Amino acid sequence: MELKTQDTDRIWLVAIIGTGFGGQTAAINLQRRGIDDFLMLERRSFMGGTWRQNSYPGAAVDVQSPLYSLSAEPYPWTRMFAEQQELAEYTRYVIGKYGLEDKARLNANVSGVRWDADELVWRIDIEGHDSVRARILINSSGPLSTPVVPDFPGRERFQGESFHTNDWNHDYDHRGKRVAIVGSGASAAQVIPAIAPEVEQLHVFQRTPHWVMPRPDRKFSRLQRKLLTIKPLYWLLRTGIYLGLESRIIGFKYSRTMLNLVAQKKAERHLKKQVPDDALRAKLTPDFTIGCKRIILSNTLYPALMRDNTTLHARDEGIAHITERGIVTHQGDEIELDCIVWSTGYDASDGMISYPVVGRNGQTLADFWADFPRAYLGTAVPGFPNLFIVTGPNTGIGHTSHIFMIESQMAYIMQCVEKVQKYDLQTIEVTPEAEQRYTDRVQSEMTKTVWHTGGCDSWYKSESGRVVAMFPGFTFMFRLMAKWFKRADHRLA
Repeated sequence: MELKTQDTDRIWLVAIIGTGFGGQTAAINLQRRGIDDFLMLERRSFMGGTWRQNSYPGAAVDVQSPLYSLSAEPYPWTRMFAEQQELAEYTRYVIGKYGLEDKARLNANVSGVRWDADELVWRIDIEGHDSVRARILINSSGPLSTPVVPDFPGRERFQGESFHTNDWNHDYDHRGKRVAIVGSGASAAQVIPAIAPEVEQLHVFQRTPHWVMPRPDRKFSRLQRKLLTIKPLYWLLRTGIYLGLESRIIGFKYSRTMLNLVAQKKAERHLKKQVPDDALRAKLTPDFTIGCKRIILSNTLYPALMRDNTTLHARDEGIAHITERGIVTHQGDEIELDCIVWSTGYDASDGMISYPVVGRNGQTLADFWADFPRAYLGTAVPGFPNLFIVTGPNTGIGHTSHIFMIESQMAYIMQCVEKVQKYDLQTIEVTPEAEQRYTDRVQSEMTKTVWHTGGCDSWYKSESGRVVAMFPGFTFMFRLMAKWFKRADHRLA
């Protein structure tokens, strides 16, 4: 639904920016507490976030579906690792079940938010509309929502088709065309096998190779799908998957020997088995410890790169500049192309929130994050009362379901919302001292992890060199911290 006049006239208790899993989880948790005074703002013409937006060929989740779902919403998944279409269907199912369409306003692109100290509300500026006011603001825009396209010389001169994987042009027929994929991360690893058999030529430009492990996917039988809808059985399966995945943090943080024996050796065997060509295998062998960058799960990437119509360009054969007809490499070769696909990721660290945020006394979040993004429980920032960031700094994980972390953040956020209501408070705000203690602890623990010591540069790090995307420990410990509200860490007024 579009924004209505009454939306801008009233003061809402809660405004939620974003309608992906973070926004949905926030809305559902509010409803469960009998709170209906909230508004969801979505910049696109549809709800659903990542799994509605990312519809590129081959798109699929890399965490087992029964765990990569809301804990209270079992679903009869068709396979262990759901593909994009099924994830989009699940998203629509959740939105429909809880009637979230009526709570959302579409085409509401937030251009900035600012704290109004006189009215004690957040003013949310929306392109083409009047501002919306809310006492509490939950940002659920997500860190993987601002795609990045490198500014290669001549990029704007290219006369063929070009787009980012985040905004795949389904009107363009890539079949039989000469296509370049720029990037070699998780999205590229899914696109490449999906389109390689269909294009005339496929050129893959790889800055750095990633470690790839086999993808233990399987289809569920009709009976198994039915069993997935039974909550106790669903919970047992989720718990088993969770415990298996959670054990990986032992390797990522506590035992490099375990990481090497269990993960890296397996990845090396997978590479050797699927890529017998020595020269190509050398190009695909990372020079950093597994886990330092995101691990790719794929049984089809290496075979696709082995195809006769696929050419892998390593860093020394990378892009020098772009012409009207294609790409010129550092070695001076000009590759004529019909289409360039940018699989170059997102600004997920320094660009965690894509719009300006102005808090108390005119302080901007950008200034507070000038050194590096930081937040108490990855959620609250001193000087920004009644503001909560879902999937904020150091809430990412490299080994399990991010929805688990989102639901953990909600345990903290909902306690704050309840206190505002129960005690008729105007504001709740984390203290600078509490945020500093938490950040110091996180950054100290981070030095023990492979993300810090593994010898790579990744999107997990900000420009400061600090790892700001990942949580350096067991996720159940984060959940315990989020559930234990510390009154002394907050100012209530």
